[in-house]
Amino acid sequence: MKVRTYPAPAAVLELLKPITWFPSMWAFACGVLASGAAILDHAFVAFMGIVLAGPLVCAMSQAVNDWFDRHVDAINEPNRPIPSGRIPGKWGLYIGLIWTGLSLLVAALLGPLVFVSGVIGAALAWAYSAPPLRLKENGWWGNAACSFSYEGLAWVTGSAVMLAGALPSRESLTLALLYSLGAHGIMTLNDFKSIKGDLEMGVRSLPVQLGARKAAQVACAIMAAPQLIVIALVLQWGALIEAFLIMLLLIGQGLMMLRFLNAPVERALWYSGFGVPLFVLGMMVSAYAARITAP
Repeated sequence: MKVRTYPAPAAVLELLKPITWFPSMWAFACGVLASGAAILDHAFVAFMGIVLAGPLVCAMSQAVNDWFDRHVDAINEPNRPIPSGRIPGKWGLYIGLIWTGLSLLVAALLGPLVFVSGVIGAALAWAYSAPPLRLKENGWWGNAACSFSYEGLAWVTGSAVMLAGALPSRESLTLALLYSLGAHGIMTLNDFKSIKGDLEMGVRSLPVQLGARKAAQVACAIMAAPQLIVIALVLQWGALIEAFLIMLLLIGQGLMMLRFLNAPVERALWYSGFGVPLFVLGMMVSAYAARITAP
């Protein structure tokens, strides 16, 4: 049997995990909407920014994470591209480096502020997974790095692209911060599937630190609390319909959280599939509220 020395394109695509690109692309789109700028007048840079947020920066973070997590994945998910051998040798690391370079190149072409955002995003991706920092070894720090990068940084960058590098409005920045905080709880949902490997490898995810039930309660509280503040802010801005819609979306999440809390390990993936979409829909509604009410 011939030993593969180069990764197959399908294995590279699996390593880059297209399904994970959506949150960053969505947050970037929320920033675009919240900017108040005419979207059609900036369609090309908006499109390139979405490519930067998802297929480049987020994909890069996935490759870097899989490379430095290959020993944990060999326990939890041995069929993933690197532990299975479908990404041979050090190609996982090489792909992470190549995608980092591509991300920074595209970010530089979109302007100085976007380049700075790209550098911060790349730094957080490497700090999350790679020694010596390896922020993911503590669920509080690691999830904060991910939520800030995937949600807040992408949102602010989306607004900056549309405003030709100018700072976003106070409303947009506030929403970016609040949804970054809420996304910390979303990141915790991903840790329930890897409790066994995390315990063996000393990764202190929140389910490892707090236990599955307590971690689920904390995750739900972290997801819900910022949305309550968003509702209050949107009401203060006078966007009554938008505040009502966000409230309905939060109620839907709350009902599903009750089911999730009864069996967090078994239902974390279920809640990610059905509850989290309501969270991200609320992001877009709030971005629209910021657009129509900002001075």
